[in-house]
Amino acid sequence: MTTYIFGHKNPDTDSVCSSIALAYLKNELGEKCLPKVLGNINKETKFVLNYFNIDVPSYLNDVRVRIKKVKYDHKAYINEYASIDETFKLMQKHNITAIPLVNENKKLTGYVTLKELAKYLINGDKEKIDTTIDNIVNTLEARIITNYDETIKGNIMVVGMKSKDFFDTILLKPDDILIVGDRYRVLDYAIASKVKLIILPFNSSIDPELLKKAKANKVNIIETSLGSYLISNKILLANYIKSINTNHNPITVNNEDCYNDFKQMTHKVNHTNYPVINNKGECLGLIRLTGPNTYEKQKVILVDHNNFMQSVDGIEEADIVEIIDHHNLGAINTNIPINFRSKPVGCTATMIYEMFMENKVSIPKNIAGILLSAILSDTLLLTGPTTTEEDRFSAVKLASLAKIDIDKYGLEMFKAASSISDMSEKEIILSDFKSYNVFDTTLGIGQVMSMDKDFIFNHLDNFVELLNEMSDKYKIMALFVTDIIRQGSYVLYNKESEFIMKEAFGLDNIEEGIFIPKIVSRKKDFLPSILGVLEDN
Repeated sequence: MTTYIFGHKNPDTDSVCSSIALAYLKNELGEKCLPKVLGNINKETKFVLNYFNIDVPSYLNDVRVRIKKVKYDHKAYINEYASIDETFKLMQKHNITAIPLVNENKKLTGYVTLKELAKYLINGDKEKIDTTIDNIVNTLEARIITNYDETIKGNIMVVGMKSKDFFDTILLKPDDILIVGDRYRVLDYAIASKVKLIILPFNSSIDPELLKKAKANKVNIIETSLGSYLISNKILLANYIKSINTNHNPITVNNEDCYNDFKQMTHKVNHTNYPVINNKGECLGLIRLTGPNTYEKQKVILVDHNNFMQSVDGIEEADIVEIIDHHNLGAINTNIPINFRSKPVGCTATMIYEMFMENKVSIPKNIAGILLSAILSDTLLLTGPTTTEEDRFSAVKLASLAKIDIDKYGLEMFKAASSISDMSEKEIILSDFKSYNVFDTTLGIGQVMSMDKDFIFNHLDNFVELLNEMSDKYKIMALFVTDIIRQGSYVLYNKESEFIMKEAFGLDNIEEGIFIPKIVSRKKDFLPSILGVLEDN
């Protein structure tokens, strides 16, 4: 199974580039990994990936267990024109009490239960047959002597009476099906009447003269080792299984459906068996509520986060095998011990670089470039408060491998990322947004790097209105517009957060859009200051 590697929702340059680089490293070490993103990438990340000619990882919506990952009864379905006998044998093989019916294109056409099959055999019309010659031959383990019709439809008749009585009382028709032994006169009468089918029990022979007449009249003849009694009982099993289909629109489950949703649905419906279909309506098999239904969880590696709220939907259903992060520990649990790498550095990419060195794996120029970009982004060109000597050391080494001037490239990257004039207010708030749940309080903190303060203040009322609207989900909502040149941030907040912001940053007076110098890091400045006020109150 391929392991997915991804960062947090609302991905930034560190989460995306670290995921790509780590996937490259893991694949070089013989593991099968694929980088993913949990949302649209921002301008800065687009610039970085374009600069180093690297494709954007594909989007991952969730890691919930899907029906297609469950070990249900694949191929437990049968063509609607198969015989009842063949159907029952397949049900025995799969140990199931119901089976979906399909047409020649594998589209679901019905559903038959063992209970309905039993009712048919007890109460069904035992004198009529409507099926193919092949179904009859297979059911009776017979051999074809003459064959002129692919389908056989008619009335079944066992000839047991004396020949004279038979001639006097029975008027044979072209759709009659006779079960008769080596009785020359009866066979001659049947062939002359051009009956649909003659079944010879006990492998009875047929006179050459009669055979010649049968061929001339195009009468179908088969022989079987079974006796007349067994033939008359078993031939019903040669009928099409569709003849007892009473469930033309059964309740189904799509193979893309979530397994947990399926289980909840079964509580309401209270059925045992459900046909599995795909988006084309094709039947793939049968899933049983009482079956083993084992499945393999999606293996994932988390980078740049370790919190359920920031991770992919359905993370609780995944198998987390490793976490690499530089943030505070969040609320995330694993069922088994895992590799967990956490260091107080400014960027996850610094840790990824160290992993390359530890494993003695060479770093290609483009991978070195995106790792460097992530470090410069998270540390604000190595000037932010979270910057460590390890970040600086890694940046220098990576710049050398990527053949890049740190200052020149860094300013070019931030310039590409800082333009927000073509974004809506909501896009700006959510472009780099993280949520937290602490002290029974929900926090939503957005951050955007921009030197275009005029745009913010020209739309200040719109920003504040949006932050207040989002208060129904987050009690504390704030947007920090960080200016890396001035080394500070403009702060916008919802109404309920006014006191919190004033206390958190030691302000005598506060207003929307106030500039606070020397606060540029969500991890070291914004979040700790806010949490400190919440803890005291």
